[in-house]
Amino acid sequence: MATDPDPEVDAFAARAKGWQAELAFLRPILRDCGLTEAVKWRQPCYSVPAGNVAIFYGMKDSCGIGFFKGVLLRDPEGVLVRQGENSQSSRLMRFTSLDEVREKEATIRAYVAEAIANEVAGLKVDFKEKHELVYPEELIQKLETDPAFEEAFERLTPGKKRGYNLHFSAAKNAATRISRIEASEARILAGKGFHDCICGLSKKLPRCDGSHKELKSSDGSHKALKD
Repeated sequence: MATDPDPEVDAFAARAKGWQAELAFLRPILRDCGLTEAVKWRQPCYSVPAGNVAIFYGMKDSCGIGFFKGVLLRDPEGVLVRQGENSQSSRLMRFTSLDEVREKEATIRAYVAEAIANEVAGLKVDFKEKHELVYPEELIQKLETDPAFEEAFERLTPGKKRGYNLHFSAAKNAATRISRIEASEARILAGKGFHDCICGLSKKLPRCDGSHKELKSSDGSHKALKD
């Protein structure tokens, strides 16, 4: 049964700078497959009650569908690719034109149906070979769907990774974990650890000592800053 369009995805599509026609064509296909759409990780995401199934992505030279557990798909047509060399779970189905999306509609529907069946069946991807740490699902999904974030996170030292993982995992619900990941994104992209100074004011670099909290301006007033 087809699901209803989500207003947040409508707004996303309206302000998208590229691939609008491709997204407009894909949305009803994915909803017709029974997927519920919503904006997650700043992209249109498609799910069933059992979990997230796919996410739309748009990049400079291509757009497409990212299957969260794409590694479990049989891929008889050989159309799925890794997003990055460290991608263990997600696989992408890439398009470079609206015509290509149209040509692959039957393939899209078949792959989505298999991905839904896998999710409903509760099939899992074993991440133990990739991580010594046990990452929360929200962090795994961010790594699998954002190449720049994945590359930056993998460059962090083991200690910095552990610090972020503890911070993210300590949240009791998914919404808070996602919020913490998004709030930490700029730090991670800058190669900073969770407790590192990013303003340059700390006297105990690279650690933050709280010096950012108040800066005395030239006129004698004080303004609060966030590190």
